[in-house]
Amino acid sequence: MTNTLLSLGHGYSARALARLLRPKGWRVIGTSRSAKPAADHDADQMLTFPGDDLSKALQSATHLLISAGPDADGDPVLARIRAEIVAAAYHLKWAGYLSTTGVYGDHQGGWVTEDTPLTPSTTRGRHRVLAESQWQHVPGLPLHIFRLAGIYGPGRGPFAKVRAGSARRIIKEGQVFSRIHVDDIAQALAASIAHPEPGATYNLCDDDPAPPQDVIAHAAELLGMPIPPAVDFEEADMTPMAKSFYAESKRVDNTRLKRDLGVSLIYPTYRVGLSALLSAETGSNSP
Repeated sequence: MTNTLLSLGHGYSARALARLLRPKGWRVIGTSRSAKPAADHDADQMLTFPGDDLSKALQSATHLLISAGPDADGDPVLARIRAEIVAAAYHLKWAGYLSTTGVYGDHQGGWVTEDTPLTPSTTRGRHRVLAESQWQHVPGLPLHIFRLAGIYGPGRGPFAKVRAGSARRIIKEGQVFSRIHVDDIAQALAASIAHPEPGATYNLCDDDPAPPQDVIAHAAELLGMPIPPAVDFEEADMTPMAKSFYAESKRVDNTRLKRDLGVSLIYPTYRVGLSALLSAETGSNSP
């Protein structure tokens, strides 16, 4: 029987997983809010959701990945087709929910593990806690929860802003973030699929939580460009969304990821990850 992944909210991280699975003979069905060609989204078939009937896709799926963002009512998929999900749950081999380390809230730079109480301080974090709980209460679902740190990778690095001169080093004393390269997300999900443990939760992050201004400065150094100016957080002109990221500061522990899934990070630090991104960019731009 062909393994089939149904990817609900087939976005950046899900597509990276699809690029690992499809060469191994997997079929990938993705959903998005608007019609998109499958070939452009590393999928064999793309469905529109809400809109298309997902019954056949759920019936044929052996594995389920949920990436759709929640709202105040929780998960948008369960809000519309919970009964269908429940009906499909028992024949699924694996289900994964992509959450965020924002569920832990602010720890003033301290370390958090998967066992840290969930005390989100942002609206987005509270939505994720609710959605996690809703998926955990689907009977018979072989659920795995993945709490993702800040995601970067091809097309999502700091180089464009540094080159454009629009990058700034926002300084907030004690602020530190964890991050994860999209390829490490993909290999972690693939490892979980290969060694399922329903009920498990994993933090997906690298080994090097760091202040955001250090990441920007290193990107500029790699490009051989001047280090962008420092701007005090209180004086920075930022969108409410951007400011909300600075409401929480924590270091995320990834021991369980490496111990239980045997994952060896491809990009264990942002320095390694940024160097690889730049090499790929300059390589693709070469004659």
